[in-house]
Amino acid sequence: MTIRTFARPVGLFFAVFGCVMAFATEPARHNAPAQAASKPAPASPSIVLRGDHSTTRIYEALVRAFEKAGEGRVTVQPFSTISGLDAVHAGTADIAASARAAMPGRAEEQGTEFHPVAWDALVPIVSTTNPVDNITLKQLHDVYLGRITNWKELGGNDAPINLDGVAAPLDGVEYSTRLLLFHYGDQDVSVSRMYINTEKLEEDIALNANGLGMSTLAGVARNARVKRLEVEGIAASTATIADGTYPLYSAIYLAARDDDVRHAEVAKFIAFAGSDAGKAILRERDVVPYADAPELMTTKQETRIAYVDRHLKGMVMLGGRPISAPNATADSLIRSAPVAPETQAVKAAAARLRAAKQQSKADSEQDAAGH
Repeated sequence: MTIRTFARPVGLFFAVFGCVMAFATEPARHNAPAQAASKPAPASPSIVLRGDHSTTRIYEALVRAFEKAGEGRVTVQPFSTISGLDAVHAGTADIAASARAAMPGRAEEQGTEFHPVAWDALVPIVSTTNPVDNITLKQLHDVYLGRITNWKELGGNDAPINLDGVAAPLDGVEYSTRLLLFHYGDQDVSVSRMYINTEKLEEDIALNANGLGMSTLAGVARNARVKRLEVEGIAASTATIADGTYPLYSAIYLAARDDDVRHAEVAKFIAFAGSDAGKAILRERDVVPYADAPELMTTKQETRIAYVDRHLKGMVMLGGRPISAPNATADSLIRSAPVAPETQAVKAAAARLRAAKQQSKADSEQDAAGH
């Protein structure tokens, strides 16, 4: 009896309350279509840019300007080169930021277009307390192979060299460095200390009096906590990158697929990177816009390869074998397999040989003129 008596007033209260609320909200329901029509259209979907830290630090500035200009939206995910390239291949990212070119024969990079955006420099870095200021290409080569292990061999203190590297496989900076020093981006090296990305590597170098690692000019140009070593007596700068005198210059890329669902938006962002506004931002980030120095990939490339090889005094090798008659071999492979990785390697070897011969001839002529 008590429960029934209590239920009737409560039920009556909610019934009346419901009617009042229904009446009060009736105009809002009638006006809903008009209000919905006045709302702004939803923002366009964001394209995803994923890649290594050394290049996303540059591209973040481009993204801010791109979005501020109302050109579109970009979500930046700094992680690693491989994660970016694999995500583009899988369709979970639209663009990969890469400090290296495509690796020949790697399945996950087939069908991905690498668009060169700028020229950066690969730079050896040490603690500001380290007395060493310069390293030769041969010394850097031998440090990586574990043949030089003490700083006194480089004119420094009697202390072990703690060589730092990036743990992620085929990292952009590591790959590009090894490609220049060994002709193979995946060359096995003797690196004792591994870090998740170049930022963490730079943090260790700043605190490690005996550390040595590779970063980029754009990454450390304004980092007062580390010191950049000269290479063969040449300091990395935008000027020495642009004129090709710094031997370890390297291109950075935006990599994407033509079959990506947001291909049009991606193409728009890549075009922005090459626009006057984009190039101005790149210069502010201590890199050289790719279009500002196109000869670095053509005429100056052969000279650079010969310069590096001459200082390393290494034999041109392919797959562990010396290449005999590289020009003839290249001609043969170009006819039979023009896009094969081996063809590209032999073409590079032939280019090195031609450049070495040209340099040797120039040296001989200079010596003759001197006498």
